[in-house]
Amino acid sequence: MRLEPLIAKKFEMKGSEKSRQSLLDANMKFRYITIEREYGSGGTKIAQRLSEVSGVPCYGKEILEAVAKKQGIPVERINQYEEKATGSLIYSMFVMSRVQTGDPNMLTEEGKVFLDEQLEIRRLAMEGPAIFLGHCASDALREQKGVIKVFIHSENEEEVKNRITKDYGIAPGDVDSTRRFYNKKRAGYFRANTGHEWKDLKNYDVVLDSSKLGIEGCVNILKGIFE
Repeated sequence: MRLEPLIAKKFEMKGSEKSRQSLLDANMKFRYITIEREYGSGGTKIAQRLSEVSGVPCYGKEILEAVAKKQGIPVERINQYEEKATGSLIYSMFVMSRVQTGDPNMLTEEGKVFLDEQLEIRRLAMEGPAIFLGHCASDALREQKGVIKVFIHSENEEEVKNRITKDYGIAPGDVDSTRRFYNKKRAGYFRANTGHEWKDLKNYDVVLDSSKLGIEGCVNILKGIFE
């Protein structure tokens, strides 16, 4: 049995599928969704579910893993550097000037992590439509067209606490302190590296309350952006 025609046909089909996907990508008005979210709002679950239903890849921890591999350090060290980022205006202006030029010279370890995160986000964006979770992705893609900036929060305190307990395995007595810690970390990192306030809704195109819309409701709204 000759396999050459079958193999050729297989590659032809793959090529056709790739061409169709490229055409779909080219026709998308919005190619990137960046998501910032309050801890316990369900933002991570929404991003992952959106990726499943839309077929668009989602990058969050993958960005950390790529930077950790590049710098030859554990992911846990990256998290520690993010926690140490300062929110001072001078620091923010210095980091932003270095990020714009891609110059790591004189940056602190925290600044080098942020620079590499921004470079990784831009690299992933070059591969096609994507969903980016956290890491100041909206700032990394500020020169890109077709970016929608999303902020997800929840006004239902009880729902947030239940999610933190059930989904993240946090003891009920530690929920409030854990929530404050992560929200403070995200706000500080965003302010330090972008010069903007994390919870200033003017920084976003779409603001979703997951307690009113539900996880699937948020997913459906965001899915429509890619269609």
